Amino acid sequence: MNPVIIVPTYVSARRRREGGSVLSTYDHMTPLSQPGELPRLLRSLTGVQGVGQIVVLVVSEPSIESQAAEKVQQIAAQFPQLSIAVMGAPEQALVHQRIEQLGLGKLTKEVCLTGYGAIRNFGLVIANVLGFDSVVFLDDDEIVEDPAFLRKAMYGLGKLTKKGIPILVKTGYYFNSEGSFLSKSQDKWYNRFWQQGKAFNAWITAAMRGPRLSRSNHVCGGALAVHKEAFKRCSFDPWIARGEDLDYLLNLRMYGSDIWFDNQWNLKHLPPETESEGTRFRQDIFRWLYEYRKMEYSRTQIDLLQVKPASLEPYPGPFLQPGIRRRIRLTAILRSFGRPDKKGYRKAAKAATGEASTYAERNCAKYFEFQFVWPELMGRLENDQTLRAALVESVTRRYQEAEEPRRAGRIAAAQGAGIDPGATGEIHLNLAE
Repeated sequence: MNPVIIVPTYVSARRRREGGSVLSTYDHMTPLSQPGELPRLLRSLTGVQGVGQIVVLVVSEPSIESQAAEKVQQIAAQFPQLSIAVMGAPEQALVHQRIEQLGLGKLTKEVCLTGYGAIRNFGLVIANVLGFDSVVFLDDDEIVEDPAFLRKAMYGLGKLTKKGIPILVKTGYYFNSEGSFLSKSQDKWYNRFWQQGKAFNAWITAAMRGPRLSRSNHVCGGALAVHKEAFKRCSFDPWIARGEDLDYLLNLRMYGSDIWFDNQWNLKHLPPETESEGTRFRQDIFRWLYEYRKMEYSRTQIDLLQVKPASLEPYPGPFLQPGIRRRIRLTAILRSFGRPDKKGYRKAAKAATGEASTYAERNCAKYFEFQFVWPELMGRLENDQTLRAALVESVTRRYQEAEEPRRAGRIAAAQGAGIDPGATGEIHLNLAE
């Protein structure tokens, strides 16, 4: 197979960024003035066998789009042994323009660089246009230590199980800083109504004892492999605040497919410290209330398979049951007494009965409307030569602009030493033919 590795990276004008919408608030953003975690990931990929094209998606506030892309391009230039294409706002504009030219409407919120689900959709569109047959999603705060990581990512993908079921999407798992695949979430008194870590640990412990590939109830978005037969048919949900990876599992099941867990495919997850626990839990509130309402709505659609919480035990089934709003609110209140970020948790508790519920009601049907368009969109854009050429030109131009000062310095040094400066160092995109 010919996979492309896609890595979203998040850049901010400063470390602490308040006031973003629920869709544009991310777990961590790297300030323009700091290198962040991306160089560490790219360095680790230099030791992975068979790495081809890497696409880094630059997510930032509109006011710093150019500076953010320039910064990421400079980081990519530190790894000339890797084929890295940096894509940001200009490439987003090209995609939107082409979608409109093809008469597919304005999908500026569904396929873009804002919001976890929309960002992944943008990555899938890029992979489709450039002709790759699979995508491996990584996160920028990870390290790949296994030289066979990519080969393991492709293991079984596109093949059939013994029962004739196609394996079109698969996930691996993370080791944390302590070298464990178990959640660090503690069974504290303030988590009495929210045993998410405990439920996940019960599931993954059983999965690790099973066969190498098993039907998954969990998804690691930073260790996710998607075959083109899946990404051409099923999109990510642009309206979910976070947890778009697990939501993708539910989407696939509703549309007749599934995700498989590979207990031999792993990497290390080393995220920076979370600035605001309350802010993250507030997004979780939006996420689970939206997910619950979306699943309820899906049961009214005759063309979808029914996904019941009982089929998702021990995780995430309990978080899709009636009463989730009460459990969320109680947890936020209890954590406001037991955790440091008291103000953040109190704000989260208020959201549970107000704006988060309203958001879920207002948006729960939108994914299914978008999903009706997605297969046609991907069919029209597959290997689209017009958009492909425009993207390659845009990426190459950014590379050349970033490389010009270094190239001039190399030529001057070579000429001063009486040496032929040689090749100009054009960017090479490892694109599928």
